[in-house]
Amino acid sequence: QVQLVESGGGLVQAGGSLRLSCAASGSIFSFNPMGWYRQAPGKQRELVASIANGRIPNYADSVKGRFTISRDNAKDTVYLQMNSLKPEDTAVYYCNAHRFGVLRDLDYWGPGTQVTVSS
Repeated sequence: QVQLVESGGGLVQAGGSLRLSCAASGSIFSFNPMGWYRQAPGKQRELVASIANGRIPNYADSVKGRFTISRDNAKDTVYLQMNSLKPEDTAVYYCNAHRFGVLRDLDYWGPGTQVTVSS
């Protein structure tokens, strides 16, 4: 098992930047991909970005060119750099660790961090 804790959320004006961090209690090396999801009030949780070892990161169309995901396996941490933030980016952001399994896949989630973008 692994526990995930997000940090770095907060209130920012439109056009501003935030950097989210996701610290894991254990090694993240075997988790592929690691990802960031978000859920806005009244909406379903959606994938923002994901990254697997040795692969090109994947981004939702709505954040391409503005957000950058990275992972540091040595520090067991995943980051989400968010630039040019928009009010529609307001949501609770969750870190996810995914591992494919023979019998079943495993998913771990953090408690989330609130990001609020004011216009």
